[in-house]
Amino acid sequence: MTDHWHRPLRHIKGGELSGDTTQTSGMRRLEAVSGKTVGSEKVWMGETHVGPATNSGDHHHGEAETAIYVKSGHPVFVFADGEQEIRLETGPGDYIFVPPYVPHREENPGDADAVVIIARSSQDGIVVNVPSLWAPVERPAD
Repeated sequence: MTDHWHRPLRHIKGGELSGDTTQTSGMRRLEAVSGKTVGSEKVWMGETHVGPATNSGDHHHGEAETAIYVKSGHPVFVFADGEQEIRLETGPGDYIFVPPYVPHREENPGDADAVVIIARSSQDGIVVNVPSLWAPVERPAD
């Protein structure tokens, strides 16, 4: 008998990731673990590919916290701090934390794909595309 405490593990093979998730220009998101793919309730996980010499569009991930692990390439994560644009240059093995509602973008100045593994504190792949890093972001009332 299967109940909430005895559900089977789910195995998602690398070649089985789904591109059927919200996308942002300049990148390709692939969904592995989500409410849609495995019935997860509190986490979304997948990977993102940013092509050589490409920038993603500016976006945020709503109420979700996002943890990023750099698998390959040297992506640059860009966000605004007041009037200043901040650029975090990364490499394989690095981690980035993106707080909820923070507009950002990924840039790949390299000559090969930059691939990152993403985990979010939501079973949905929340992506809100915005016109700029300084665009006002509507947050729910406390």
